[in-house]
Amino acid sequence: MRNQGWRGLVGVALALAAIVLPVGAQPYKAEYTLSIVPDGGTPWGKGTQLWADMVRERTQGRINIRLHPNATLMGGDQTREFTALRQGVIDMAVGSTINWSSAIPEFNVFSLPFLLRGYRSLDALTQGEVGRELFRRVEEQGVVPLAWGENGFRQVTNSRRAIRSPEDMRGLRFRVVGSLLFNDIFTALGAVPTQMTWGEAIRALRARKIDGQENPITIFNNARLDTVGQRYLTVWDYVADPIVFVVNRQVWDSWSPQDRDIVRDAAVEAARFEVTLAREDLLSSGQGMWENLEARGVKVTRLTPEQRQRFVDATRPVYVKWKALVGRDLVEKAEAAVRDESISSKSPSLGARR
Repeated sequence: MRNQGWRGLVGVALALAAIVLPVGAQPYKAEYTLSIVPDGGTPWGKGTQLWADMVRERTQGRINIRLHPNATLMGGDQTREFTALRQGVIDMAVGSTINWSSAIPEFNVFSLPFLLRGYRSLDALTQGEVGRELFRRVEEQGVVPLAWGENGFRQVTNSRRAIRSPEDMRGLRFRVVGSLLFNDIFTALGAVPTQMTWGEAIRALRARKIDGQENPITIFNNARLDTVGQRYLTVWDYVADPIVFVVNRQVWDSWSPQDRDIVRDAAVEAARFEVTLAREDLLSSGQGMWENLEARGVKVTRLTPEQRQRFVDATRPVYVKWKALVGRDLVEKAEAAVRDESISSKSPSLGARR
């Protein structure tokens, strides 16, 4: 009887273990690494931290996530993030489609100059067939995509002069991210692009080794780029920078189905929070953010439609070249989605006063 009772207890224990761990899975780690490029004070950082906190709480500590900001797990080189994630050097990430475009060239669709016409067209891509196709590309690389977030539309700043036309960019030295597409865009506009990491860019701006950079307003504000000479800001909305909440495939497979659902649901909630946070100042009825920038001495230039069209025309050869490199079928789906959205409703410009 005792043996039967013992065998019964063992059976119950094994059954409970099977609930926690999938067949063939490894035990959970004591801590999982989660990488992001900016610091925790940005909407990107706050959304990521919310994801980690919700997962820890809802799994009752089974999945404990530590956030590593500023690309510290890659020695500051954000372009290595996706490779490190794919190889299992890091477990999770909320990463930029721009930074990951060297591994997934299709991500460059968001960086085709002046393809997008505002937030609604961006949403049409990420939440539609284009977004689903891009997620399939991510999965093919051994990474599980869970939700779309947003770094924002990228604007251009410099320390020398206001930019209202392509001629104003001639000869200016700009830091660009590690995608050859950005090299082509800035070269077409007569500027001198230099690829460097974000940490290198801050030092170069401070030392006046470069004249300018391009980034979303939230990054400009959080890094206080006005304190390193960036006094001229042009709102041109030329490309967008979605971010993606992801998990390494082996890590994902090590979790129980119940915990996977928790992680996925938390990612969707955190991404929704992050997008709202990233947009709220830019689309609010007040002008607090813009007034704050101008009070700090930043001269904000908002292009007229005619001025913006000159940049569109100047970068058109780059668009045509990269449409073929990104994939004609994918880009045509994106163009159709933008066109359909534009017909249904007019999207506001990020720089528009409302």
